[in-house]
Formats: sequence, structure tokens, C-alpha cells
Amino acid sequence: MAPSMADITKLRHLTSAGLMDCKKALAETNGDIEAAVEILRKKGQAVAAKREDREAAEGCVLSKHDGNFAAVLALKCETDFVAKNAGFVALTQEILDAAVAARCKTLDDVKALEINGRTVADLVVEETGKTGEKTEIGAYESLEAPSTMSYNHLGNKLATIVGFNQEGVDYQVGRDVAMQVASMNPVAVSRDAVPQAVVDAEYNVAIEKTKEEQVKKAVEAALKKAGINPNLVDSEAHIESNIAKGWLTAEEADKAREIAKTTAEAKAANLPEQMIQNIANGRVNKFYKESVLMEQEFIKDGNLTIGAYLEQAAKGLVAVAFKRVNLNQD
Repeated sequence: MAPSMADITKLRHLTSAGLMDCKKALAETNGDIEAAVEILRKKGQAVAAKREDREAAEGCVLSKHDGNFAAVLALKCETDFVAKNAGFVALTQEILDAAVAARCKTLDDVKALEINGRTVADLVVEETGKTGEKTEIGAYESLEAPSTMSYNHLGNKLATIVGFNQEGVDYQVGRDVAMQVASMNPVAVSRDAVPQAVVDAEYNVAIEKTKEEQVKKAVEAALKKAGINPNLVDSEAHIESNIAKGWLTAEEADKAREIAKTTAEAKAANLPEQMIQNIANGRVNKFYKESVLMEQEFIKDGNLTIGAYLEQAAKGLVAVAFKRVNLNQD
């Protein structure tokens, strides 16, 4: 006997599997719904095993806040077509809702959660069976603070969460800061939170860049004094090209090379250390202003930093933590 539409509908409700898959499973089990559910689950496991070596580069990213807790979750798949499917987005939201309700701290905590009698880990495997694509939880981040806020960017590829040091933060203020994190991708919430290794790397780069600029200025000044246009001899490729065009003689090129070499060596050996350090420290401060959330220029008002915006909203209010998950390249 062919499976009834009522049984097919019931099986679809239980498993969210496709119409034809439900029909075939019921036919194979002579209408035994529990046995059909098991067949569909095993199918999901089999498909998942086959897709294990595939790359899940697309997906859905959602965030949610609830009082003093917030989380962001990325459910990944292989194609954008599946990622935008209503069922896939609904599963992402369902897992996130359960994780926030349970105050899950880690990805393992999330995978162990049960939703309607099934673990999240099992639901993810079963989703692979439904879509035919590798499905996995690609990221899970959470934070706790007196107040929290979340922001989901249009398209469900980017989401952020932010924590604040005070309770009852105005919704729009919190959302503005969460949007700032999404837009400006800060490296840390405050200057003190930047890893020392990052600060050291920025300082070393600033030192080298400053030295290179000082040497370059000295070389350009020496070339101009000798009556040679620095733009014509700023690289070997330029020199050869300009000789071919008749804009530069071979003798002028040789003279320029000698001036550049001797001037660069002399300048590099006599750079004022304190000046170099002062300029490098200025560059590191610029890095902080561009990369630290509390010091960044507010995207909605260039006259304010995020720190000033929060202080304006409530005395002593600061952001204390944030998380950002983005499936696309920044």
C-alpha cells in the first residue's frame, strides 16, 4: 500500500526531510513511521560521511542577546543556495535560541544540547542528509556582562555581540556599538586588551617604516640638489624605461645610483634614535585609534569616539567585550 499523505506529512514534520525521501522511507518500512525516521537519520549520517572531505565555506551567521548573556553562531554549508534556505536559517536560529537559553559557554556545550529529543550534533548531521551538503557549526562565541547587545548584518553572513559594564543600556546605543564592531572590525575593546605581541609588531613595523621614510627623504633631497628628478630614478625599472624614452642619459642614471647609494648608507648610519622612536610611537597611537573599539571614530558621528559616545549616553558607560563572526573576507 502506498504511504498516505497524512503519514508523509507527519514524517516530514518529524524530520524536515524532503517529500520524496519521506515517501520512499515509508514505503520501505510499510508505513512504520518510527522505522522511517530511523532510515532518514541513517541516510543523513551516510551523506555526512561522504561529504566529510568537502569544504563548508558558506553558511548562516546569527547572534542573540538575553539580559547579561549573548552569543553568535555560524552554521556552515557548501553553497549560498542552501545557506539562504528558510529551513537552514530556521535551524541556525533554533540552535542559537537553545544555546542562549542554556547559557552555553563552548561549542561542545552547544553540540550536547537536546532539542526535541535530539542532540544538536545529531541535528547538524541530519541536516546534511536533507540538503546533500556538508553541514557543521563553524563558530560559536559567547560573552557575559551586566548588559549585552547583538547585531545581525543583512544577508546573515556577519554578526556581532557586545557587552557593557552597566545594566539597562539604551537599546539604540547598544545597537550602535554592535554595528560599529561589524563595520570597523576592531582588534580589541580597549588599549589594554590589545595583545602585547600585536603592539610589539606594530611598533617594530612603525620603526622600520619611519627609518625607510627618513632615508628616502635624504636621498630625494640629494638627487634634487644634483639636478636629477627623483621620480625618474626611484626604481631600476623606471631608470631603464626612462633611458629608453630619452628622458635620462646613462651617465645621469649612474650618477643617480651612486648618489642614492652613498646618501642612503650615510643617512641610515646617522638616524636620530629619539626622533625615530617618537614618530613610531605616534604611529602606534594611530593604530590604537583605528583598531581599538573605545578609541575608534564613531561611524555615525565623526566628532565622537565610541568612548565619548558611550560616556555621553551614560556616565561611566564603557564596552567591556565583543565578539565578531564573519563568513566573508574583511
